[in-house]
Amino acid sequence: MATVKLSAPASQWVGGRKSLGRGPSVRPSFRRVSVPVVRAGSYTHELVQTAKSIASPGHGILAIDESNATCGKRLASIGLDNTEANRQAYRQLLLTTRGLGEYISGAILFEETLYQSTTDGKKFVDCLHEEKIVPGIKVDKGLVPLPGSNNESWCQGLDGLASRCAEYYKQGARFAKWRTVVSIPSGPSALAIKEAAWGLARYAAIAQDNGLVPIVEPEILLDGDHPIERTLEVAEDVWAEVFYYLAQNNVVFEGILLKPSMVTPGAEHKDKASPETIAKFTLKLLHRRVPPAVPGIMFLSGGQSEVEATLNLNAMNQGPNPWHVSFSYARALQNTVLKTWQGLPENVEAAQKALLVRAKANSLAQLGCYSGEDENEEAKKGMFEKGYTY
Repeated sequence: MATVKLSAPASQWVGGRKSLGRGPSVRPSFRRVSVPVVRAGSYTHELVQTAKSIASPGHGILAIDESNATCGKRLASIGLDNTEANRQAYRQLLLTTRGLGEYISGAILFEETLYQSTTDGKKFVDCLHEEKIVPGIKVDKGLVPLPGSNNESWCQGLDGLASRCAEYYKQGARFAKWRTVVSIPSGPSALAIKEAAWGLARYAAIAQDNGLVPIVEPEILLDGDHPIERTLEVAEDVWAEVFYYLAQNNVVFEGILLKPSMVTPGAEHKDKASPETIAKFTLKLLHRRVPPAVPGIMFLSGGQSEVEATLNLNAMNQGPNPWHVSFSYARALQNTVLKTWQGLPENVEAAQKALLVRAKANSLAQLGCYSGEDENEEAKKGMFEKGYTY
């Protein structure tokens, strides 16, 4: 039970006693009123356990929750049409990789994938369970223009979210993801930051109320030529707002995961930061803004090359942290996999081996043990796309 301090009303009655004309002033007294705080209810214990299991040593998240349109772009890069059969074939390759659970503890799925099965009829959710990987689900409905802003966006999807989360839970999902973005070249405006923070907080509260651990993801886009100091300044403003509204919405911090951007210079900045510099600025942000009650920080790669994302994560794990500092990568786990596969059945085994290589590399980085040796040139290629949509 929380307590709230209430001031006495302005009247002749002060502290329950009548004021006597112009006599000595009497300081108003305060009374404590018990106000019930509603939290995640019957799911609280399960939420905390799910978050802990995902944030386990040497493990991170495989993000394969690209929309059908974005997945189509990936398939087009290897000459495949954007059909449900091709999307299913690619995701089957990823989700049936034997041994993946040694490095991956959670997989974020798109709604289509959550309900799909392999060509042999096994549900993808069951494939994940066999590897002890927790299924997750993307629940936002994408970005749209934010009226009154500097050409910025807001994330839609709160309407009907509770019923969708309840259905996803029945289908086997145990955590959720909601991605909103903040653009530094666009300001960002106070309106855009507040909208991003409030939307994330409402989503998180609704997800927890329906048994799903919410991944909270306000992505600071890499677009721009700003220095790393500017990224840190904006990120601090964003995360201050996010945690303020999370608290206002009574979100259980022990039952959430964060998916932030690393603090880097803008992609078009003239100077490239070292992994050590990125780690220094990113950890500074986390220590200033993230309560230690939060179990896991699962970084997004945001267009970094596969090797860059791994080296930066490794640099952040060279000393003890109050949270599990790990990864939730999409392109930084899949780029080499996709190019190895090329849509050919005879390449599936080689592509799965490539996935295990990247998953193991990031597992080692989470433990602070990644060396970067023997990486191929493909893994070193950057994947930044200006104005990237998911």
